Amino acid sequence: MDSQKEALQRIISTLANKNDEIQNFIDTLNQTLKGVQENSSNILSELDEEFDSLYSILDEVKESMINSIKQEQARKSQELQSQLSQCNNALENSEELLEFATRSLDIKEPEEFSKNVYVCVCYRVTMASAFRLSLKPKVSDNMTHLMVDFSQERQILQTLKFLPVPKAPEIDPVECLVADNSVTVAWRMPEEDNKIDHFIMEYRKTNFDGLPRVKDERCWEVVDNIKGTEYTLSGLKFDSKYMNFRVRACNKAVAGEFSDPVTLETKALNFNLDNSSSHLNLKVEDTCVEWDPTGGKGQDSKIKGKENKGSVHVTSLKKHSRSGTPSPKRTSVGSRPPAVRGSRDRFTGESYTVLGDTAIESGQHYWEVKAQKDCKSYSVGVAYKTLGKFDQLGKTNTSWCIHVNNWLQNTFAAKHNNKVKALDVAVPERIGVFCDFDGGLVWRTFFEYWDAGSKCCEDTSEK
Repeated sequence: MDSQKEALQRIISTLANKNDEIQNFIDTLNQTLKGVQENSSNILSELDEEFDSLYSILDEVKESMINSIKQEQARKSQELQSQLSQCNNALENSEELLEFATRSLDIKEPEEFSKNVYVCVCYRVTMASAFRLSLKPKVSDNMTHLMVDFSQERQILQTLKFLPVPKAPEIDPVECLVADNSVTVAWRMPEEDNKIDHFIMEYRKTNFDGLPRVKDERCWEVVDNIKGTEYTLSGLKFDSKYMNFRVRACNKAVAGEFSDPVTLETKALNFNLDNSSSHLNLKVEDTCVEWDPTGGKGQDSKIKGKENKGSVHVTSLKKHSRSGTPSPKRTSVGSRPPAVRGSRDRFTGESYTVLGDTAIESGQHYWEVKAQKDCKSYSVGVAYKTLGKFDQLGKTNTSWCIHVNNWLQNTFAAKHNNKVKALDVAVPERIGVFCDFDGGLVWRTFFEYWDAGSKCCEDTSEK
């Protein structure tokens, strides 16, 4: 009986869930149907606007051409009217001369004819305007040069079609570049499309290799209106191991499908300080380390006198890894050597040290350390292979560090193999360490932060 009830309950529960799914799907269909109707109306309205705009352009062109024809007609008419007027005047003048000449022929007295009439008549007839006229029209009546052949335009209009959906671009990982807190993404179109107006790129950070997960811990961020086929994101904080990228092409009407997503490695290495490797007089929490005079044994471990108070916070900005130690004498923060995790007696004596929880075994890594204002002394650096339980950063031939001392006098120095090089610069708020494991280089870069930004005070390197 109970088993049958349980089975029926499962069936009812499954059916109820299925009903919910169907109801949700019905709501989706109704919403889609409403969207189809609304979008169709919008598209029809936009199409009417486009054709109205096209008609308007044709009307403007027609008006311009009509004006040109009228201007040409007026010019030619004026030329011909002027020439016609000249001819009429000349003809009238010639008729008067002919009449005068005819009357002169009737003079009987030879002396009178020769003395007065002949000379006057010959001169006037010879200088008649009719002899100076060109009996050729100055302009022709041909207006065919203002005719227009619209056959090509007609063919173009007849080939009007809806804009196709752009094809998905193809991101080329070989052409992509990840460096210096920036990523350049390059892509290409599978075929030439001169109707592409712009591209949209989306990206997100992730700690998962391979294809993007549907449910990832971060949302896609959008860069719109990219005109070229590559884009550089600068000023990034490489606080994840990878970044996903995808691109879509857009024309004036529609956006195409996204490209296949590409995952690029940012070489970020995230880690905290390893509390199990710290000196007993250090209190370590994630990326913060403080001096603890009681060695964690008393209730007053959080109460520190002004003389021995110290705190260091490790901040990751780029390609990182880290470890460190604070003390009334010294606070050291450096990279963890490969191997050797340990118990709370990992370091003892004067070696007030704590390691990072991740070993650096290859690549390029960067991290920063920021000391609290009341911190008296600290060091930050890296160690190759390992440090002994009594060793201090910078006092062995396999460790390097920057040391800050704010006791009786302020000192700022680089240390290696128990040798000290004083740094003639003001102590910055943050100290950055860049470790190129493969290249065998350690760069200590010191940043001093002002209201207007930051500037690099000094850059030293050791092989």
